This record gives sequence, structure tokens and C-alpha cells, in this order.
Amino acid sequence: QVQLVESGGGLVQAGGSLRLSCAASGSLVNSNTMGWYRQRPGQQRELVASISSGGIANYADSVKGRFTISRDSARSSVYLQMDSLRPEDTAVYYCNAKRSGLWAYEYWGQGTQVTVSS
Repeated sequence: QVQLVESGGGLVQAGGSLRLSCAASGSLVNSNTMGWYRQRPGQQRELVASISSGGIANYADSVKGRFTISRDSARSSVYLQMDSLRPEDTAVYYCNAKRSGLWAYEYWGQGTQVTVSS
């Protein structure tokens, strides 16, 4: 059973930075997409950023230019560098790994709280 384990959340002042990390315990078929989603209070979970196994990154408009996603496929890990944080970035952030087609799967982390104070 694969588990995604997140770390790096916390409390930061507006304008500050945090780095989220996510590592898979167990082996994943590496041709996949890994990403970060977030859920703000009273809202639906939304995509923040994703990155393919080929390194193609995709960002939500609200975080473009402030967040950077990266991955280490050898370690089945994904990272999210968050700079210039805003109070509206406050949310629970979830790591995701998914693969479609042959040997399809989707896994979620347990979530890590990010709180940005004004």
C-alpha cells in the first residue's frame, strides 16, 4: 500500500515563504503526474500545481509567479516552494500522485496546514 507523506506546513507572515515536501512510501510506477491541491475553509479542493514525469508544470493562475513545483522521480517525491505568501493562501494542502491507463492509480496525502497571517 502506497502512502504519501507530507511535511513543511506551518504558520508564516504574509510575504514569507514555506516549502512543502511529499514523499511516497512504497514504490510508484514513475510515469505519473504529481501535484498539490488545497482546500480553504468552506471551499472545494482545488489544484494548486502539478508536474508530469517529463517535468511539465502547470499552475493555478492565483499562484503563478509565486509558487514553484518540482519533483525527484527517483525518490517519488514532489515539492512546492511557496514565496510571497498571502493570507488567501491559507488552506490545507494535499499531495497527489496519479497515473492513468495501464497500472492506473491515484493516491492522496493526509494534508498539511498552511496558515498565512496578515
